[in-house]
Amino acid sequence: MEPTAEQSPHHAYPGHWEADVVLRDGGTARIRPITTGDAERLVSFYEQVSDESKYYRFFAPYPRLSARDVHRFTHHDYVDRVGLAVTIGGEFIATVRFDRIDERGRPASAPADEAEVAFLVQDAHQGRGVASALLEHIAAVARERGIRRFAAEVLPANNKMIKVFRDAGFTQQRSFEDGSVHLTLDLEPTAESLAVQRAREQRAEARSVQRLLAPGSVAVVGVGRAPGGVGRTVLRNLLGSGFTGRTYAVNTSFAAGLDTVDGVPAHRSVGGIGEQVDLAVVAVPADRVPEVVTDCGEHGVQGLVVLSAGYAERGAEGRERQRELVRQARSYGMRIIGPNAFGIINTSGTVRLNASLAPESPRTGRIGLFAQSGAIGIALLSGLHRRGAGLSAFISAGNRADVSGNDSLQYWFEDQGTDVALLYLESLGNPRKFTRLARRTAAVKPVVVVKGARHSGTNPPGHAVPVSRIPDATVSALMRQAGVIRVDTVTEMVDVGLLLAGQPLPDGPRVAILGNSESLGLLTYDACLAEGLRPRPPRDLTTAASPQDFRDALTEALADRTCDAVIVTAIPWVGEDGEAETGDGEVLAAALREAAATGPAKPVAVVHVEMGGLAQALAAAASTATTPPGPRVAAQEQSPPPASRTPAPRAGAPAPPVHEPAPPVHEPVPPVHEPAPPVHEPVPAVPAREAGAPGPATGRIPAYPAAERAVRALAEAVKYARWRRQAAAPGKVPEFLDDTIDEHGTAGLIGTLLGPAPDPRGRPLTPDEARELLAHYGVDVRPALPAPDPEAAVAAAAKLGYPVALKTTAPHLRHRADLGGVRLDLADESALRRSYDELTELLGRPAELRPVVQAMAPRGVDTVVRASIDAAAGAVLSFGLAGAPSELLGDTAHRLVPATDRDAAELIRSIKAAPVLFGWRGSAPVDTAALEELLLRVSRLVDDHPEVVSVALEPVVVATHGLTVLGASVRLAPPPARSDLGPRRLPAY
Repeated sequence: MEPTAEQSPHHAYPGHWEADVVLRDGGTARIRPITTGDAERLVSFYEQVSDESKYYRFFAPYPRLSARDVHRFTHHDYVDRVGLAVTIGGEFIATVRFDRIDERGRPASAPADEAEVAFLVQDAHQGRGVASALLEHIAAVARERGIRRFAAEVLPANNKMIKVFRDAGFTQQRSFEDGSVHLTLDLEPTAESLAVQRAREQRAEARSVQRLLAPGSVAVVGVGRAPGGVGRTVLRNLLGSGFTGRTYAVNTSFAAGLDTVDGVPAHRSVGGIGEQVDLAVVAVPADRVPEVVTDCGEHGVQGLVVLSAGYAERGAEGRERQRELVRQARSYGMRIIGPNAFGIINTSGTVRLNASLAPESPRTGRIGLFAQSGAIGIALLSGLHRRGAGLSAFISAGNRADVSGNDSLQYWFEDQGTDVALLYLESLGNPRKFTRLARRTAAVKPVVVVKGARHSGTNPPGHAVPVSRIPDATVSALMRQAGVIRVDTVTEMVDVGLLLAGQPLPDGPRVAILGNSESLGLLTYDACLAEGLRPRPPRDLTTAASPQDFRDALTEALADRTCDAVIVTAIPWVGEDGEAETGDGEVLAAALREAAATGPAKPVAVVHVEMGGLAQALAAAASTATTPPGPRVAAQEQSPPPASRTPAPRAGAPAPPVHEPAPPVHEPVPPVHEPAPPVHEPVPAVPAREAGAPGPATGRIPAYPAAERAVRALAEAVKYARWRRQAAAPGKVPEFLDDTIDEHGTAGLIGTLLGPAPDPRGRPLTPDEARELLAHYGVDVRPALPAPDPEAAVAAAAKLGYPVALKTTAPHLRHRADLGGVRLDLADESALRRSYDELTELLGRPAELRPVVQAMAPRGVDTVVRASIDAAAGAVLSFGLAGAPSELLGDTAHRLVPATDRDAAELIRSIKAAPVLFGWRGSAPVDTAALEELLLRVSRLVDDHPEVVSVALEPVVVATHGLTVLGASVRLAPPPARSDLGPRRLPAY
């Protein structure tokens, strides 16, 4: 809302303070600054507040606002006096204001940094978390205006308001003065206030999705009068699923005397229903949707599923229509799935909702499925149905104008009916938030993701999402760091989801292979090696093996303490008459289920060829055990021998730690390439299934038509299980860094370098500036002196001391020793002069080459350390070997900032060329401890100072003892906006 002409002209209306928020009960509301045009809204709002609430606000009976009050509460300068309102349907439901005060409590202006704050919430909306959301936003506004503390006077009987302040997580002081409670809040965010904010965000967003998936009543708007059409199809599917709530058919064209359609009440409008409607499924042309939204909003509908097309997928006009749809729905407190959605499904027995175009409801199961694409959603539903898998819920987001994958993760994190979350995503509207939510959810249940549009750079229609500059392989690595299982295809997603939903997590990579086909066993063995697993030699039961033989062999393999998982291969066996038995899959399935149910808790997968009925029989649930959510973790008594559980040596030890036994090789190799998750916030206290407890569907064994697919799914489960174990003991930032880092001095230097009016594009630092900045964080860069002529080169060498290196710094020759631009180990003046002449004769004039002289560093391995701010991923720390390995082959590892000691140790071990650092071919291992420390220092620099948008240390020569940074480049810029910080708000696309 723009200000009126009466608004103070010297303080522009702060439109960036406007925000849509999700309240505690899952409804939405809008927060915006109060303007002079809000006088009537304010008076109407105040009239609906109870006398008790008025008394709590003004400490005296205050039945109505005077004209002076209305003027004061609607006229703000947005600096010293600020008022915010929460609106639903355009009307106020709550207000908050602050007035800057001095140390005596009198009105003041800057530099006074304290303000008095007061809230008023309409009684009908108390208990919805309105005041808590308002406090987050008014505190952010105050910090922006230089206010550091809030002061509030609260009556002792006003327990609700006292609780809002107490539970906010800010540092506060309380005292009792003159019959009231005096509260002072320090507005600097704390770890506790951030944790409180995120917990409230999780509960609210989860509740908003839950309201959509579990409505008590549904109205299908746009039901055709004749069979067929989208609306009539949805109504038929809704009835066919056995929805437990009330159902209504709505169409403005229904004849006045029409009472029912397909047996449900028929109405010409939602308002005409005369009863509460929780969910409306909208299937009308796009130009009629606004009137439907108004009808729904004015009659208390809580959420919309918009199937209608004609929005952002149709170009600029449709994109604006989509944005207006979201604005309109949120103004009434409603959330939207869609538009252009396929629908939603909830298979819970208490709901049985199929508000989608899927003609058949999937089986009840424990897999949650989110898809941005309707076509992909159909394919996934079909694939899961064919494999005998069931779903807990399905959400097709269509154009994803509102409800997103992040919202689904919030819901599935606490949903007791979901064990595995599958997501097909085409974009990440808030990548940092997705990473945070995925890490938290993955700590208690698997999250499997397929990312579409990986290379095309396109986004879903109408989405203004950050564009990443980092390669897709890097995005994948960062997802895995957060515990996300990223796969390439929807087929792989189904394969992995089936295994994780029906089987316990493996305790390690050791795989037993058994079956009645030697060839199929060998294919499985090769596939295991290719995926980094440790297969045992296949056990051939021969083609004469009976189901009893399979059962006995599987029982034996599961009992073997040296095996963590079993893959069973099966082809039709030969009967007594010599004929192949292809139709006895049910018999074999029963034998395998019996062995799996009675043996230790280890994952079992089956690879079969032409075994009739086997896959369907294996998919059948065979247990009635009551089970808590989440995949099982294998029992401790079936764990690998103690040797494989030995804690890793200290980071930086001469040899790399081995967290899991690796296949014997002739050269030292780093351990597994899967990163441990950095835990930047506590792992949620959600109880995990106890070791050895029954799984979600004991006996539901996944079957695969190819060995490679089964092995790939098992390999992903192994990686995820390892991540889960490591997540239970997160890394940390060593305390010794604090004694060698000058954070305050660095901040001052950055302010000086950027200046009072920094260029938004930023600026690169000179070598001397970069060296000074890095020195504040304990990173010493060896100086390089310019040598514009031979005499300057000789003078520089005399100052630095021989031996020296002569190198060019021209962009096209920088770090290119292979082109002759670097001369090393120059022991005296004659060698230096000779090299200078050769360099200029071979490559060009000194002015073009920009030569420098640098003291020689101890011999070692050349590496490169980088950190940068990516628009989509956030701050990223990268490591690789300098030159061809990283630049030509892309052998670079990445971690999100801030990095822990475990991240640093894993980072240097996760590149393919890591053996070079650990004594490859008899060379001496380098000082990886010093390298890990350097990585942590660079991580801290970028995390502490977001103005440092890029750092590149190249080369970093790591010797057997210590390391030397020979080159550094740093770029500064004004801090980029952080979409994952600040008060809660829904994204606006």
